[in-house]
Amino acid sequence: MTRITIKEFYQDILGKSCTNIDAFLNDNINKDIGHFNVFDIAELSIHCKIKPEMPYNRRTYYKISLINGNNKVEYANKTIEIKDCAVLFASPKIPYNYTPLDTKQSGHFAVFTRDFLSPSMVGLEIDKLPVFSANSDFIFQISTAQYADINAIFTKMHSEIASDYIYKYDLLRNYLMELIHYGQKLQPIAPLEKTKTAAARTTSLFIELLERQFPIENTSQVLQLKTPKDFASNLGVHVNHLNKVLKEATGKTTGEIIGSRIFQEAKILLNQTQWNISEIAFTLGFEELAHFSNFFKKHSQLSPQVFRA
Repeated sequence: MTRITIKEFYQDILGKSCTNIDAFLNDNINKDIGHFNVFDIAELSIHCKIKPEMPYNRRTYYKISLINGNNKVEYANKTIEIKDCAVLFASPKIPYNYTPLDTKQSGHFAVFTRDFLSPSMVGLEIDKLPVFSANSDFIFQISTAQYADINAIFTKMHSEIASDYIYKYDLLRNYLMELIHYGQKLQPIAPLEKTKTAAARTTSLFIELLERQFPIENTSQVLQLKTPKDFASNLGVHVNHLNKVLKEATGKTTGEIIGSRIFQEAKILLNQTQWNISEIAFTLGFEELAHFSNFFKKHSQLSPQVFRA
């Protein structure tokens, strides 16, 4: 699963057809206040070549979308069909795939980094809010009246971000928190799979437990669930049962799935951090550097040092 940064998001969704993208990113993306921007979907589709489908990747930014159109969202083992009006709250915790089902799409979306809504700015941890929880269904069907309410908030965002008001980002934070609190009062759209087997529930919970441990963001963050036994104990099932369920659902054993996910994170950390290899090994749950090196060679035929070089 690819890790998509806020810069890669802009490059992907706007593409080369928007010639001012590099200047915009250089001026805005590294501000101490964090990053925020808001877009009109219909307008964006006219001026820039938008890729209609958003592939199943882990994003490092947050996104709130007001949607008017027919779309499909897939995450874990769930499929959600959005019909007409909905609002979506995406966070780095939940990888998902987004596919438009028609060409008539309108609405708005706001993208922002965690720093933009840091506790020092808004007085709370956004990751602890239910709407951004790893267990949240994060997509809400809304009425035309609710669409109008949320649209009004986005309209104020567009107006404010274009203004010269010196405190505009403080005001934009307030509008963003208004959207979040509005969303927390809504009920999620029911997945198409209204009834799940016990095996499907176990698979879904396993995936959520695994993904909840990522991304690794500092050297003091260490994986707590590393082995099939760890996950089985957390899920309250026998390790053999968990392995059987996952093998039937994915074609891979529990150990293979865990190993593949840790390997993906290892590549990200080797590519995108300056941490030394011992620190990376420690955060990924390896007590000995040699064990990490052997693990990495098994998956890539390269040592971590050679891969980084």
